[in-house]
Amino acid sequence: TRIPLLPNTAPILHIRFSVGDQSDERCPICLDKFKNKRQLNCKHEFCKDCLKQAEKANGPICPICRVVFGKIVGDQPDGRMSHQILTIPLPGYSDCGTIMISYEIPSGTQTEKHPNPGQRYFGIRRQAYLPDNKEGNEVLRLLKKAFGQKLIFTIGTSRTTGMDGQVTWNDIHHKTSTSGGPDCFGYPDPEYLSRVKEELKAKGIE
Repeated sequence: TRIPLLPNTAPILHIRFSVGDQSDERCPICLDKFKNKRQLNCKHEFCKDCLKQAEKANGPICPICRVVFGKIVGDQPDGRMSHQILTIPLPGYSDCGTIMISYEIPSGTQTEKHPNPGQRYFGIRRQAYLPDNKEGNEVLRLLKKAFGQKLIFTIGTSRTTGMDGQVTWNDIHHKTSTSGGPDCFGYPDPEYLSRVKEELKAKGIE
């Protein structure tokens, strides 16, 4: 039955209010009420077990904002990283010398962390270059940290040869040539140092 409105009276809207947004009371992973709620530094909240499963699948990265909340350790095989200083400047950095980084990953046998456990993988030697200035040395420090956490290389399919079981770069770009610009993985490239720092930050290296 309609209830007649009094003159100059607007209809009453029934709105249900609650303390806080209801979505805040449910885990964004399981969409159920929180169980053993855990809040990350980025302020996003999850069930403890949901976060544990997400971390197992993708590493210690917030499933919502992708901020790293723990130490990421990769599957890079054992190897060696070293560097030396060259007096020859890089294009675009005429006021300083050059840091030459050397990586050596020997061949070996894949472990359970790799695509084909028990099968052989083929090692590599790679060199990369940075300007020997303040920012270049900062990037060198970050790359050393990433190498220690086994994040620089992985085992997979070579992009150049298409062969499986190869040690390959792991999405942290390096300048493997001193010249030729970005198309040749070399210098000059004024934005490279800032880009690689962002790539490292995405893996929790800063």
